[in-house]
Amino acid sequence: MSRQRLTILGATGSIGVSTLDVVARHPERFKVVALTGHRRLDVLEAQCRQHRPRYAVVVDAADAKRLASALADIGTEVLAGHDALEYVASLPEVDAVMAAIVGAAGLSPTLAAIRSGKKVLLANKEALVMAGGVFMAEVVRWGATLLPIDSEHNAVFQSLPHDFDGDLHSSGVRKIVLTASGGPFRTTPLAQLAEVTPEQACAHPNWVMGRKISVDSATMMNKGLEVIEARWLFNAAPEQIEVVVHPQSIVHSLVQYVDGSVVAELGNPDMRTPIAHALAYPERIESGVASLDLFSVLQLNFEKPDLQRFPCVALAYRSLMAGGNAPAVLNAANEVAVAAFLDGALPFLRIADVISAALDTVPVQPANDLEAVLAADEHGRAAARTCVEFFRKRL
Repeated sequence: MSRQRLTILGATGSIGVSTLDVVARHPERFKVVALTGHRRLDVLEAQCRQHRPRYAVVVDAADAKRLASALADIGTEVLAGHDALEYVASLPEVDAVMAAIVGAAGLSPTLAAIRSGKKVLLANKEALVMAGGVFMAEVVRWGATLLPIDSEHNAVFQSLPHDFDGDLHSSGVRKIVLTASGGPFRTTPLAQLAEVTPEQACAHPNWVMGRKISVDSATMMNKGLEVIEARWLFNAAPEQIEVVVHPQSIVHSLVQYVDGSVVAELGNPDMRTPIAHALAYPERIESGVASLDLFSVLQLNFEKPDLQRFPCVALAYRSLMAGGNAPAVLNAANEVAVAAFLDGALPFLRIADVISAALDTVPVQPANDLEAVLAADEHGRAAARTCVEFFRKRL
């Protein structure tokens, strides 16, 4: 059996680390060709020493020089810059690309992988949120294979018919149900949310994630972005996508069928499960995750999301219904607001206010090409920064 050759975009983040854990369990199946990272040079160096990729990529040229010096003895070529990310995502010798760069920065290298006809394991939900129509058109045009890594979308993928062709109606699907843990503040009194710190927001009760994604989970914007992602992955109308809060994070998502059946994927909350599923698809391989012990699961609870507590969910549906450039504006404003919160420049409860203000400020326009998407991203960020500055002066 020939080994599947991989580029891992965002290797030093939580998804990248989990991917390499699965890969290390199957050296006969997988070969790492390229690893990319941002600032965690020590982590990237250790990964390169273990997996011996041909290439390592960082954004900053000075960081690249330091890493190249550190790796001189193993022969890994170190590259720098955004063009280098696209280069390693489209290498002819690469079979599959794990797209795990967080945020808008992951869009261009992920598109480069798509345009090279790769098998793309999509953990960068922002690519579909920003440019869903453009992105999916490129998947079809270039014959790429797209497999979802988010635990919720991977669960939906596993719960749909094996021959699903993008038509929910002909497959007998009534609704897609995305589960959400509710994050660390699901039961926190609303009056206390005004004093939430970044450390509290990043302390997720079930999942180990990066800081930005952890804050998105605390606001439930993460689920709002996943609603938009599901619209494109599964060709679903907004009314066919429902969010339900499930604090145990055991049921990862469900598909309701017209005959009354509900098919769900269950498992322990560990990202190595969907990663292993996508890496080996359509086969199954060991992931390092223990099987779910049903006797230890005391109860499974489900509840409707409280939109007063989680206004970001409603904002995501608003942008999806508006269409055009609105989801890109939503994503851009959220990235700016979350960064400001993590830097101590914006109160937690103002994150949603910044996003809402950006949606009010930037007119809804078509986003039929990448240029329009990037323009919407820029305008959304500018509007959000103005709003953050307004609130910062009032702190």
